[in-house]
Amino acid sequence: MKKLLAMTAVAVLTLSANVSAQEGKAVYDKACHICHSMGVAGAPKAHDAAAWEPRIAQGLDTLVSTVKTGKGAMPPGGMCTDCTDEDYKSAIEYMSK
Repeated sequence: MKKLLAMTAVAVLTLSANVSAQEGKAVYDKACHICHSMGVAGAPKAHDAAAWEPRIAQGLDTLVSTVKTGKGAMPPGGMCTDCTDEDYKSAIEYMSK
């Protein structure tokens, strides 16, 4: 019984960790840096405010929609298989500054 309770507690903690938004840098490091660190296939480079300015002007919701549907060489969802809209927003905010 104790083992079952411990396993249940671990499952609940894991689930709650996955529900909360990921840090922008963490999302970038795991999924975005591959293309956005070097500007692969026209991707705006991370921390290049001038490259991000016209994109940010479209609004975060529009950018998240673009990430989710894909654009150019970026597949739908980018390279993040477990990102929420909030995760994408955090990553975009991190990269655009």
